[in-house]
Amino acid sequence: MPETNARGLDHLVIGVADLDAAGAFYADLGFRVGARNRHPWGTENRIVQFPGAFLELITVGDATLIPPHAPRHFSFGAFVRDALARGEGMSMLVLESRDSQGDAESFRAAGIGDFEPFFFERQARRPDGSEVRVAFSLAFADNAAAPECGFFVCQQLEPQNFWNPAFQQHENGASGLSAVFLVAQQPAAQTAFLNAFSDAES
Repeated sequence: MPETNARGLDHLVIGVADLDAAGAFYADLGFRVGARNRHPWGTENRIVQFPGAFLELITVGDATLIPPHAPRHFSFGAFVRDALARGEGMSMLVLESRDSQGDAESFRAAGIGDFEPFFFERQARRPDGSEVRVAFSLAFADNAAAPECGFFVCQQLEPQNFWNPAFQQHENGASGLSAVFLVAQQPAAQTAFLNAFSDAES
């Protein structure tokens, strides 16, 4: 592959109505599915991890904790809630970030988002049962041509605690996420945003 400065794939956010049922479904398909994690803004997730990328199965656990959207502040919980109201499935594309603050400024300059980076941390559990800290900083973008799709970048602040080869071994032999396909009635209307969001030249 040619060298590129484009942002790589980090994960896909997949909304589900029943997190345990979705986890069981993916497990039946031969994936190793992580334990339930709870977020302070009302959502809960389970993760299917691959080297360098993952699937995030997510649902609303406590709607009373979801903050509303506010100027320059993107409410992840509100987006998940509203996406699930329309139906289950992939709702957000997440690329990797090395500098979420710089990416937020780039999105602002490109006219594709004016949000403050969002930091959060939680405790994660290793395969041996021990707990470790994981932390992330997110920079959100806004695609006016696809308002029901979510886009953000994720900077891993404790990558050594998050990525774990033991979680990346799947009975079905799956070893990674190779591509994402977005379907649009007018693909050309999406290219300017996607170029700016991915930091790709074309």
